[in-house]
Amino acid sequence: MESSTTSGGRTRRETTRQKLYEAAVTLIAEQGFSATTVDEIAERAGVAKGTVYYNFASKSVLFEELLRHGVGLLTASLREAAEHTAREGGSKVDALDAMVRAGLVFIERHPSFTQLYVAELWRTNRAWQSTLMVVRQQAVAVVEGVLREGVDNGEFSDEIDVQLTAAALVGMVLVAALDWRAFQPERSLDDVHAALSRLLQGRVSGRP
Repeated sequence: MESSTTSGGRTRRETTRQKLYEAAVTLIAEQGFSATTVDEIAERAGVAKGTVYYNFASKSVLFEELLRHGVGLLTASLREAAEHTAREGGSKVDALDAMVRAGLVFIERHPSFTQLYVAELWRTNRAWQSTLMVVRQQAVAVVEGVLREGVDNGEFSDEIDVQLTAAALVGMVLVAALDWRAFQPERSLDDVHAALSRLLQGRVSGRP
């Protein structure tokens, strides 16, 4: 069993890391990765520059861990939405719909991170590219799991390309949410979710 001292030290470190993540994501969203300095991150986080290097070997490592942390939170929220739906006896379509909403909630809470994440998906020359691909797959895999279960129980057609459909659903939420926040901020989360829900359930034509 951990001592209270060890536990307290870990909690303080996690708190410090969270401050650094928040500072880094805000600054990098504002001015780009290359233009952002460790000094600026430390100042924004309210810590000494040495604290940054105590927690992360470099700015690149900090950003790589930021990606792991952020996508990890998104993945956890998607998984919880699917598991909650299963506990409530909902269908696999219901689970996907709950995951769409969970994704929108996450993006509403973390718009700067989402913007950075989507931008990094298009880059191929970053040191953290392999890490990004791994964490992206972890998020998509949660959706793949629900789709496969739906195929197995006959709720979905066995002609569905599970991998591509899962990636498309995640992409739909990311792009629609970014468009919402940037160009249609007057819309409510419920409004955006309702539109994506109709699309998900094949009701774009308006048929019941």
